[in-house]
Amino acid sequence: MVQKCLFPAAGYGTRFLPATKAQAKEMLPIVNKPLIQYGVEEALEAGMQYIGFVTGRTKRAIADHFDISYELENEISGTSKEKFLESVRYVMNNGIFSFTRQPEMKGLGHAILCGETLMGDHPFGVILADDLCLPETVGGEGVMAQMSKIHEETGCSVIALMEVPEETISKYGVIAGEDLGDGRYRVSDMVEKPAKEDAPSNLAIIGRYILTPDIFDIIRNTPPGKNDEIQLTDALLTQAKQGKVIGYKFKGTRFDCGSVEGFVEATNYVFENIYKG
Repeated sequence: MVQKCLFPAAGYGTRFLPATKAQAKEMLPIVNKPLIQYGVEEALEAGMQYIGFVTGRTKRAIADHFDISYELENEISGTSKEKFLESVRYVMNNGIFSFTRQPEMKGLGHAILCGETLMGDHPFGVILADDLCLPETVGGEGVMAQMSKIHEETGCSVIALMEVPEETISKYGVIAGEDLGDGRYRVSDMVEKPAKEDAPSNLAIIGRYILTPDIFDIIRNTPPGKNDEIQLTDALLTQAKQGKVIGYKFKGTRFDCGSVEGFVEATNYVFENIYKG
């Protein structure tokens, strides 16, 4: 079983300025819960107890969120407001948290490499909190739990996929591969943010991964790619050429909370379908 999960969370969140000038974008709330907590709950549900964060200089609020606040808890102890801490208390009681920093913004591949000491020589999950992924039904199986089963069956790295419209394809990493059935693909090629005429398919990579530990050495030997950044897609392509990457069209609903439109859409969805329920 995959027991560890890494959260790259060092980005500046410039699309949400000025809200993210002094606040981590991962701490922006979807109704009454920060984005990062949804991701941690998803990891825990998949059996990933060891949670690592790659943060930056302005991201102290993430560590504070998953720690005890003695003043707050004392203030509301025994009142009707205490119930609002139940979900984060569950996360704190069931997860084991560790933190490191990415000193420079040099791409997702570099961020994951910064987390090597937290993940060690074991397969591990990666969740990008900007992508909010919710089960098909409330209480249903989450995306990381679905992917973990595929890794256990195959021993391969697993990447989450979804079909996207042609006009948005340039925002994503895109794959080509052999359709294995049941939503699975043996990935043969990947292109980072291609023009629509250059995209090998409409299957885009979403911010959920399970990676085998050899990815660290591959990243170390991967030169900077698009935007002069170390791209995880380029490192995964090395594994894919060896037949060791499975793409999976997951069951669930995904919101791009890195965009204002997606963030508002997610907020409305959670309010109507989860919070009010």
